Amino acid sequence: MSASAADRRIRSLRPPKTRVDPYAAHGSLLEEERRPDGKIERALTVFLAGAECAFTCSFCDLWRWTIDGPTPPGALTRQLETILQALDDPLPDRLKLYNASNFFDPRAVPSEDVPGIATLAASFAGVTVESHVNTIGRQTLAFARQIAGRLEVAAGLETIHPVASAQLNKRLDLARFDWAVRFLSENGVDLRVFVLLGAPCVAASESISWTVRTVEYAVERGASVISIIPVRGGNGEMERLQALGHFAPPSLSQLEAALDLCLQFTHTVVTADLWDVERLPACEHCRSARIERLRRLNVIGRAEPRIDCSVCGAA
Repeated sequence: MSASAADRRIRSLRPPKTRVDPYAAHGSLLEEERRPDGKIERALTVFLAGAECAFTCSFCDLWRWTIDGPTPPGALTRQLETILQALDDPLPDRLKLYNASNFFDPRAVPSEDVPGIATLAASFAGVTVESHVNTIGRQTLAFARQIAGRLEVAAGLETIHPVASAQLNKRLDLARFDWAVRFLSENGVDLRVFVLLGAPCVAASESISWTVRTVEYAVERGASVISIIPVRGGNGEMERLQALGHFAPPSLSQLEAALDLCLQFTHTVVTADLWDVERLPACEHCRSARIERLRRLNVIGRAEPRIDCSVCGAA
């Protein structure tokens, strides 16, 4: 994919990248996750190190966890094997492989590594990988046939706001997203969707409503799980947009409000992404209690009273 002027500008504003070892995973996370049938799964997320995503989205900060150049053959299988060998019994129900890129891009996941990854994933009932919808296709079905469990593909829809979606530099249109959804559904592959809170070029006063509308769009297309991700600064481009008045960092209260409104979608699991949640603007007196409430809602999926705070007056 050739670099556009927007690609070059976004990349020029980035701070230096930390050196990444392509043969060592960044780490792993074991947590409970709710599924649409109400079952609570134990999910292992492995953060793999590999090639940078070919799509230079304006809001992305995952590039800092990637290597320069393509992923070396054998690197991902070594990373995954090392993580799995350190696990205690019993094994989790689901394996989530997040490589800060696209699983079905051979530059990020070498084709010769796919059979080995499938073998290492054989003990899991469900396997989740991440991918831009533009890379979903024949390779997706090939991997689904190789694994023992059921495949789920996590894809970013981000926002359906007509102006914002065109400004994200994601090279995604809704027609392509809808095609990918149908393709996955017709071939027995589940869909997990990422939706942004605080998307650039969405007015702060409309941020929650557009997040909920985007979640509803994904629900109507059969998404199994939807994660609401607050946009984070720090990549240079978001700071540029903030200086121009085109971006306002979302707050913890906005994340709460968005999730509370999305609990109405009872046939789809909607959760708040809590990665780096401590960075969100919030009242320091009630921040911890609010974060713990979000953790509970992510698992139980049922409404509960907001946290009362005598300091900030919020509820």
